[in-house]
Amino acid sequence: MTESPMTANPVERRKVSLIGLGVMGGAIARHIAQAGHELTIFNRTPKRAQDWAGDNPGLAHRIAANPAHAAQDADVVITCVGNDDDLADVVLGPNGVFRMLKKGGVFIDHTTVSARIARQISVEARDLQIHCVDAPMTGSQIGAEKGTLTLMCGGRKDAIEAARPVMEAYSQRIVHVGKAGSGQIAKMANQICIAGNVAALAEAVRFAQASHLDMDKVYEAISGGAAQSWQMDNRWKSMDEDQFDFGFAIDWMRKDLGLSLDEGRGLGVSLPVAALIDQFFADIQAMGGGRLDTSAIIKRLPKKGRK
Repeated sequence: MTESPMTANPVERRKVSLIGLGVMGGAIARHIAQAGHELTIFNRTPKRAQDWAGDNPGLAHRIAANPAHAAQDADVVITCVGNDDDLADVVLGPNGVFRMLKKGGVFIDHTTVSARIARQISVEARDLQIHCVDAPMTGSQIGAEKGTLTLMCGGRKDAIEAARPVMEAYSQRIVHVGKAGSGQIAKMANQICIAGNVAALAEAVRFAQASHLDMDKVYEAISGGAAQSWQMDNRWKSMDEDQFDFGFAIDWMRKDLGLSLDEGRGLGVSLPVAALIDQFFADIQAMGGGRLDTSAIIKRLPKKGRK
């Protein structure tokens, strides 16, 4: 069997186009270029692409005029945009990626969207003989900057393997979950877990504060056992100090939980805890905190025992 050119040599220079230069996409773009690939960038707000190129001199081979232009002559196109409508526009729209991406090309989507749109795009890709992977990610802004993201991938096995050499430039774990849309379902499960963790952590912090305990000692005591979590390790101290200026905003979490709740209804699955915590996040939005990190959920709980 002839080996796919994408799997023949993991360090082979590829023409890679990245669409969406937000917090996550901008960091991913740097890793792609630094791995030796020829990078094309596009952002729907042109100034962001220009600023990124200015802040990262020499990394972008070109700035595309639209998604179709970004896909022209590309081996791999990666999207990291906002929601279902954004993704449909940049991929399937009049100037979308699929207008120009060549047969045998690879399309990777890192947006957290519905499983429905992921499946729709996969069908369109199949008809165009394009490898398609839905690969939402976890690992936060820190993971993107360090290149240590975890990718939850849905799609055909050959598509995952075709995409893997490029994805390895910015991730430390690539998991093929199942068929198209499966990556998105896994991401929804991930967000349900995170919401539960951060809500419980907020209550634990307030509880310890009200008891006038040394917060560092409490963390030392409980972080080595079954209560330990990423949220505890990275947000215990900052929540205690009322610091919430981090990467993943409550507005984004509510979007993701909305996807989870919608999918749950379609599956006939009850998600009462996720639904309740979604309303807690809504309380913070109503207070004007929608752009704060999800750990700001603690702001809805009164602080006692501390000035």
